Amino acid sequence: MKYYGPAHTDSDVWIHFTDADVVHVGDTWWNGVYPFIDYSTGGSINWQIQAAEANLKAFTGKTVFIPGHGPVGGRSEVTEFRDMLVDVRDKVAAMKKKGMAQSEVVAATPTAAYDAKWGQFLVTPAMFTGLVYAGV
Repeated sequence: MKYYGPAHTDSDVWIHFTDADVVHVGDTWWNGVYPFIDYSTGGSINWQIQAAEANLKAFTGKTVFIPGHGPVGGRSEVTEFRDMLVDVRDKVAAMKKKGMAQSEVVAATPTAAYDAKWGQFLVTPAMFTGLVYAGV
């Protein structure tokens, strides 16, 4: 078991079952759905990205990843998650830097390219955009 540091919350850990090469990464990875970033307990978009990077650095293409939400997967799905987080964060940060209010950024739909896949669970595209906005 290893502590990530803050990511989804301030107490995220992974558990690696070494003999089977299976890792449970908890809510640092939501497979195929937008994640909830819990700022009230120390989470942040940047730390969520860092946790995804740690997952990719620490494990191989043969590792089976168990997410906090969604089906099990592998390195390619974790990479896709990380890339989505980075892209949405960068888009939202650029709009916020231009002085756009949260409501304007949400209306600009910076998640549009991902919504059909990632926006079909508890965290809606608008909610996720608001969470990212709060953290950049």
